[in-house]
Amino acid sequence: MQVAPTIGGSADEPSLLNPGLIACIATAALAGLLFGFDTAVISGTTEAMVRTFRLDPFWLGITVSAALWGTLVGALTAGIPGDRFGSRNTLRVLAVFYVVGGLGCGLAWDWGSLVLFRVIAGLAVGGSSVLAPVYISEMAPPSKRGGLVAAFQFNIILGILLAYVSNAIIASMELGLSDWRWKFGVSAGPAIVFLLLLLRIPNSPRWLVGRGATPEAREALGRIGMTPAQVDREIGAIEQAAAVQPAGERLSWRRHSKPIMLAILVAGFNQLSGINALLYYLNDIFAAAGGSLSADMQAVIIGLVNALFTVVGMLLIDRLGRRTLLLIGSAGMAACLSVAGLAMGGMLPAHLVLWALIGFIAFFAPSTGAVIWVYISEVFPTGVRGRGSAVGASTHWGLDAVIAAGFPVVAAMSASLPFLFFAAMMALQFVVVLVYFPETKGVPLEEMERKLGIGAA
Repeated sequence: MQVAPTIGGSADEPSLLNPGLIACIATAALAGLLFGFDTAVISGTTEAMVRTFRLDPFWLGITVSAALWGTLVGALTAGIPGDRFGSRNTLRVLAVFYVVGGLGCGLAWDWGSLVLFRVIAGLAVGGSSVLAPVYISEMAPPSKRGGLVAAFQFNIILGILLAYVSNAIIASMELGLSDWRWKFGVSAGPAIVFLLLLLRIPNSPRWLVGRGATPEAREALGRIGMTPAQVDREIGAIEQAAAVQPAGERLSWRRHSKPIMLAILVAGFNQLSGINALLYYLNDIFAAAGGSLSADMQAVIIGLVNALFTVVGMLLIDRLGRRTLLLIGSAGMAACLSVAGLAMGGMLPAHLVLWALIGFIAFFAPSTGAVIWVYISEVFPTGVRGRGSAVGASTHWGLDAVIAAGFPVVAAMSASLPFLFFAAMMALQFVVVLVYFPETKGVPLEEMERKLGIGAA
């Protein structure tokens, strides 16, 4: 059924310069900065933790992946309170987890307490990876949704870069074995800012309408810059879409198989690129490859390239579209990872590792890096968007945990094998995207069911 357009044309959309809309998008996107910082900061602590806790490659993998198991639980479970209590309200709880996790890691008294607080931080990362993109997608005008949700991804990359810079600065202070405490602990600062900002933004109008709070939804739409006439049309479109959705809708394979498969595939291939494993162990990779620059400085270079090309992705995602970016990125990543694998194995000069990984990041950031959270947040109907997004996010974090735990063990056996495996996965992604993925750019959320051919319950 064709529904009335929901802020679907530029004339019917609020201005992107509206302070209320900027506040909503920027606050939710700040979750991405904490997400990026908490996941990448570990790369600068591995050497100190090996010495402090006398870890072999197996236990190092367990330590690094500990947060990711918490992240997996957070991603699996966040959709339920997100759909029931709203994304904004649940993000407030997760902000507290970020604060506790950061401070706890900095003050950890033994290996077990460190792992515990890393798991708590992981719960916050997993939950916010589900709910922050959902909140942004429900607040954003359709024609700009891709770029605005990609702002979450940019903040992830900014958080990763800040983690590398922070690690390098703290390492230069020569604090000895205690420097890892400072590297973890500084994340509590931005987490407190995030919590305070969440107290000043409204709930999603779509969630409010679904809860019968239409007056509050009208107020929220007004706060992001809509005129009374635009508010009336938007409320009408949301109510019309809600009327054709089953009451108390459940996420089910029978009805939602297409978006479920798309979420699993886009999230799974994101991790099968090897991106997070490479980021976690970047210092170790560069130390093994050698080079005139320190491992910390090479990591900062990678972080800068990641930030630059994430901006490229933000500029292109609503122009070229999600599918086109994935195809271009898959081909480029497969080539660069192959070069990195051959260089790590001694079949090409070792100095090519840095250049190959720069190329890999340059293709990853504007493709699967920019697309993943956009795609996952937009393919599910409103009634199950939180739980559907949790399927994609939990796929992402589950594979991330497995790969992060296994990477040091496999790399110890063969330095080139992980890179060549990731290259093969990117070649496979190219084929799957070409054959199966639809384009979703510019499609209003209330029309996505028709676009994806979602069947009746």
